[in-house]
Amino acid sequence: MDTLFENYISVVSMVLFGIGFGNLLLQKNLIKKIIGLNIMDTAVYLFLASMGYISGRLAPIITDGDTTASRYVNPIPSGLVLTGIVVSVSVTALMLALTIRLYRRYRTLDIDEITLLVRREHSE
Repeated sequence: MDTLFENYISVVSMVLFGIGFGNLLLQKNLIKKIIGLNIMDTAVYLFLASMGYISGRLAPIITDGDTTASRYVNPIPSGLVLTGIVVSVSVTALMLALTIRLYRRYRTLDIDEITLLVRREHSE
């Protein structure tokens, strides 16, 4: 039980990922699916950032000439998180733009109704 409390950020990340994944699978509304995907993204970024942090170490900015690696935090996880956030915002913008186009065409955001309307169009 102690390990669970020591790794509470990892547990929170997994719970958030599960909430987002469940939302992505169970919702029929496209906007809610996009929100679920964003929750999943946030969980992954939280996990990466928590794994990259080491208590007691400094940011890797050398000011006093000390270049020993054991003094600084690894900057790669932070860079991955920042890159992931930029990609996530771009993907979200694209998904929202496509959702707007689908709504203008079919007047619904329900994925089942859109699928039914598309099948009707192709069968005619």
